Parts: sequence; C-alpha cells; structure tokens
Amino acid sequence: MRYGVIGTGAIGGYYGAKLAQGGQDVHFLFHSDYDYVREHGLRVNSGDGGFHLDHVNAYQDVRQMPKCDVVIVALKTVHEQMLRDMLPPLLTDDTVVLLIQNGMGMEQDVEQMVPGVKLAAGLAFICCSKTHPGVIDHLDLSGLNVGNYNAPQETIDRMIVEMVSADIDARNVDYLEARWRKLLWNMPFNGLSVALHTDTDALVRNAATRRLLRAMTQEVIEAAHAVGVKGLTDRDADAMIEMTTKMRPYKPSMRLDWDYHRPMEVYYLYTRPIEEARRAGQDMPLHRMLEAELRFMEEEYNRKIEVVKR
Repeated sequence: MRYGVIGTGAIGGYYGAKLAQGGQDVHFLFHSDYDYVREHGLRVNSGDGGFHLDHVNAYQDVRQMPKCDVVIVALKTVHEQMLRDMLPPLLTDDTVVLLIQNGMGMEQDVEQMVPGVKLAAGLAFICCSKTHPGVIDHLDLSGLNVGNYNAPQETIDRMIVEMVSADIDARNVDYLEARWRKLLWNMPFNGLSVALHTDTDALVRNAATRRLLRAMTQEVIEAAHAVGVKGLTDRDADAMIEMTTKMRPYKPSMRLDWDYHRPMEVYYLYTRPIEEARRAGQDMPLHRMLEAELRFMEEEYNRKIEVVKR
C-alpha cells in the first residue's frame, strides 16, 4: 500500500522509515528539516540495528503529495486543527487515517473536521527522539497497538501485516481499551516528569514517587472502568511500572516539549480523559491537580515571555 506520514518527528519518522526500509511506498511531510533530508536522507539510530534511507519521498506541502491508502498522523495534538486542511488532499474514499497520538478524543474531533474520514488509533509503546535534523534515535521498545475506530477492518489487517513484515511490532486491539491502556502510562509519567523536572528512571526508583505513580495508575483504571473499559486491572498497572523500571532512563514527550519550550499536550492528554471520566461519574483528583500544575507552568512561562517582549 501507499503510505503518507504527516508529522515526521520521532514517532512518525521511525515507523515511516521502517515501512520504507521494508519496501513500502512511503511519502513524508517534513517541516524544518525538509532541505536536510532532501540532501542527506533519513537516518535511524537503534540498538536493534540502525539504517539510513538515502532516497526519501520528502515534501513540504501536502498538496504535492499523492493520494494514499494509509495516512499516518504523528503530529502533536496541539496542532490538531491543522488536519482540517492537511488531510483532504491525501484521501480517497477508501483511505484509512491512523492517528498515532497521545490522549483521548482525537478521533471524534477529526471525524467532525473531515466528515466521512475513516480512522484508527495508533498507540505507540516506544522510546525514541529526534533531536537533530533527519536523525531519529530509537532507544527502546517498538510496539504499536492499532484500534479500529470506524475503518474497514480488511485495510487495518493488511496494514498490520505490512508493518509486521517491516519489523514493527504491530497488533490489532480494541479501540477504547487501547486508548485508556496508553493513558495508564501517559497520564502519570508525562505530567510528573514535567512537574518534578525528572525522567522515568528517577520516578520509578524513588519510593515516594513510585507510590504516587501506583495511586495515579489506579485512578486511571477506575476511570476506564467507569466509561465501560473493564479490561484494565491492577496487574496492568503493576506491569506498566515494572516495564518502566526495566527501560533505559527516558524523558517522555511532554518533558521534551517543556524543555524545548513547545506547547504541551495538556488538553487531549488530561482535560479530555478527565471530562470523559466525570461524565461517567468518576472523579480523577490526582490528575486534576496535575493538570492544574501543568497549565500553571505553561501559562506562567508564556506570561514571562510576553513581559520580556514588551
């Protein structure tokens, strides 16, 4: 199949590059490193075996890209409204859009922006970063859970077969459970890494924050149960923390956004799940407090920048 990648950062770049290395027809939308990639290609550094793509189908404008069978969206959700204009040039009646994004509610919002679009959720369990133009550093893990929102299942199945053949650990999962299962890690670890200015290793090895992480994962499980997702258990919470203990020290995406003074994904990662839980009668006080802390940090930083500009 033909793939398009919107958002060739660490996540989109890694999965797109793996598909291209595996022989698939992949077309990448770039932003700041377009000229570099056109001249030098795209490199993936990985302990599992790095590689370099000498020739990359690179674009700066979606209107120059071909129609695609699958469009992988790996944009930060702070740019979600851009999809209203970016998606239509790439779509046929049968195109599936895979949203590899963190949080809750993106599929519903994109469905309203682009009526009739066929969507699936991509939940990436991977540690990678892009800190140099055209270079992706893959640190650990590579899993991609795919939850079908409203797309033809046969297209999803074929996509997963092609991903697996490209050495991507992709699998079919239930859509809503997949979103909440990813939140089980994302909601505690992303926000705490920013609020406490630390990384995953310190969070799990400190006794106080490890207890806090366990309480927060329990809060996510209770919220998931309230909205009808019964598959998450205490065992999943313990396994998530244990998995993180075995990972290499890692700064989650929100921590990197904060470090590089980029907008943080507070709305879809905290506000929307908290609202979903509240509508189902379940409060998330620990995460409400963390959401408030993150909003304070971001708003205060922006206020100080405005003062300096004056």
